[in-house]
Amino acid sequence: MKVALVYTSTTPELIELVEREVRAKLCGETEIISMQDPSILAEVREVGYVTPTAAARLMGMYTQAVAQGAEAILNICSSVGEVADAFQPAAAYIGVPVVRVDEEMCREAVRTGLRVGVLATLPTTLEPTKGTIRRVARAMGKHVELVDGLVDAFGMNQTQFRQLLIGAAKEICDRVDVIVLAQGSMAYVEKDIEAACGIPTLSSPRFGAAALKAALQEKGCIA
Repeated sequence: MKVALVYTSTTPELIELVEREVRAKLCGETEIISMQDPSILAEVREVGYVTPTAAARLMGMYTQAVAQGAEAILNICSSVGEVADAFQPAAAYIGVPVVRVDEEMCREAVRTGLRVGVLATLPTTLEPTKGTIRRVARAMGKHVELVDGLVDAFGMNQTQFRQLLIGAAKEICDRVDVIVLAQGSMAYVEKDIEAACGIPTLSSPRFGAAALKAALQEKGCIA
């Protein structure tokens, strides 16, 4: 069985983390196809929204994954999650589910509390994540209050980034019930923030891996 992980921005740490979570959820013989095009996120960041050309390249990656035999696709980047949403009719026709890495995380946030803090380093990630939280909250019959935690991490190393995120979380934690880390690359700080703030903190890779497994189960690929 093959699954595809589609990235629009990568670091070695992010790839290692996502693949570890996916392998922990799926059988050991699963083949992982890693597909990467950093130019997509670069274009989105520069312009401030998902352009037609960026969306087209990402949809092209989905179809390439299908052509390579993937049984399911995990879309890693939250900034372009709406492209995965738009592709769903084609995915249903093809029979290859495209799973967003962050959607189940957003549902869990709404289950946990109605005051949700969202940490991100990019407006192009912050706003789509907030939009997803609002959408799943409506579907669950709930109204949420969102608190932004936008930070500038340009040029920082991992240690500096960790301290910046913990500090940003502390600034909003008394106003929220749960904190969402909008970017998968933030996942390594999840437990540190939870310990520092004393409230649930969620990152997307583990939820995305679980959602990918659920999609494969629904398809009948695994028990």
